[in-house]
Amino acid sequence: MAGIHITDIESAINFWRDKCPSPDGFSLAAPIRALAEVYAQMVFYRETEADEHSFPVEALEFWLTWYDTTPDSPCIAICSTSQGDAQCKGCGRSFTEVQQWTELRPAQKRQTWRRITLEARAWRFNRYSERAGGYFQRSASTSTLSAPSPNIKTPS
Repeated sequence: MAGIHITDIESAINFWRDKCPSPDGFSLAAPIRALAEVYAQMVFYRETEADEHSFPVEALEFWLTWYDTTPDSPCIAICSTSQGDAQCKGCGRSFTEVQQWTELRPAQKRQTWRRITLEARAWRFNRYSERAGGYFQRSASTSTLSAPSPNIKTPS
């Protein structure tokens, strides 16, 4: 089962908050309301992933619209799986994930993205980060790799 992680739902909510701001400061647009209902249930039940197959249809459509704005593949054109590695040194995906990437569903791709981001061992997160658009940066003071935290907005 591929699950949709709560941070992806947060990101989708923030995407829709930017696209459909509240006209009066308290009402929610349909996409935000649909995703917020899923998010609220996940928080209430202390779940970190929602089953993609039981996701409410309307909320899934809004999540997929957000998903379409994310990079599809973590590939940085340095694939070591073609030289026999089980795990690509460039992007961090397994040989199977690289081979079947075009067949994976969006939730499966996001699970892979989450795993390789948390591991942060692939070259896309360090020596070749410029190929990944410079998204990940090494902190000069701590020498640790960090990705921007999800843009969680709070009401003003």
